[in-house]
Amino acid sequence: MLLMRDADLRGRRVLIREDLNVPLSGGRIRSDARIRAAVPTVQEALAAGAHSVTLMSHLGRPAGGDGDGDFSLAPVAGALGDALGRPVRLIKTWRGDGAESGSAVRPGKAGEGEVVLLENLRFHPGEAANDAGFAADLASLCDVFVMDAFATAHRAHASTVGVARIAAVACAGPLLAAELRALGDAMRAPKPPLVAVIGGAKVSTKLGVLNALAGRAEVLIPGGGIANTFLAATGVAIGKSLAEDSMLDQARAIIARMATRAAAIILPADVVTAPAMDSTAGITVCAAANVDSASAIVDVGPDTRARIASTISSAGTVVWSGPMGVFENPAAAAGTRTVVDAVTNSAAASIAGGGDTIAALEKFGGAAGFSYISTGGGAFLTFLAGQTLPAVAALEERAARAA
Repeated sequence: MLLMRDADLRGRRVLIREDLNVPLSGGRIRSDARIRAAVPTVQEALAAGAHSVTLMSHLGRPAGGDGDGDFSLAPVAGALGDALGRPVRLIKTWRGDGAESGSAVRPGKAGEGEVVLLENLRFHPGEAANDAGFAADLASLCDVFVMDAFATAHRAHASTVGVARIAAVACAGPLLAAELRALGDAMRAPKPPLVAVIGGAKVSTKLGVLNALAGRAEVLIPGGGIANTFLAATGVAIGKSLAEDSMLDQARAIIARMATRAAAIILPADVVTAPAMDSTAGITVCAAANVDSASAIVDVGPDTRARIASTISSAGTVVWSGPMGVFENPAAAAGTRTVVDAVTNSAAASIAGGGDTIAALEKFGGAAGFSYISTGGGAFLTFLAGQTLPAVAALEERAARAA
């Protein structure tokens, strides 16, 4: 791929796809990590002499059209301006001559030396549909397109793939390039033993990465609802715990594949149960085989936590995606915290990714203990599964055509 640092930006209008999909509550930003991560890219483009910088991103999953206040990027524009130390203007109307909204007002464009932010891309149906017309409108805003949002690289959308194919120049930003380099280095030849900790609610959302790691990892540690599904697949009664009955055969196949390779899969030997997922009363610890029919598994038990910690302590490489239990509930947080603490105290190379995983690291203060933390969720899993990232493929195709 052409890298932004190797592209000629002097006097050029630069359009950058960032991941500014920050968590909001009542219009207030709960975490500005993604905003802060985007700042060096913007500063680098300006320092390289860009005529102007136009940023674009999605925010959430708005059901309505343009102007949905709950999903407006207005708070992000303000926070980004504060982080950059310069105004960042939010542009709501930028396509054609304003006819898309029935307005006679001409669309906004970035002026010389200006940094602007387009309103939420997902207000436009052409974004997720990778509509050619929408992609062309985006491309008309720039001389150079920079794809810098690894977290959206697994989506073939207009702002990630469509514009990359038709912009005059398309290149990879420093965030995207760094992410691909770090993950590639970690997974190309991981120092053994490779221990994969894959938690979360559903096997179905992580089936690709589970299958891929079942063929590579020396130890696989399922957590959360995924572990419950694996327990059920072995015939263990799990009460009213979160699990996927439709995934039992797939879980059995992964268990069998690990056994064929003489690799280990650590299923919970003991568990923490509660009357409901958010209960802080009625908490019990029992053997995984003795879960009451009226109870739900909310975390792994102390014996299992000890085994997880011991396994990670002797790992050469640790890959982590997804919590071990309902870590938002203090009564069910110990399993996830065990992973954080064990990696922090380990000499293993370690990579983590996914929204819940990052939230857990922020909650338990363990980010500094990891070698690399991916900004991606779905993109992180797609990469680990060895599947193609459409946005990366589009940039590679452009580079191949230019060679």
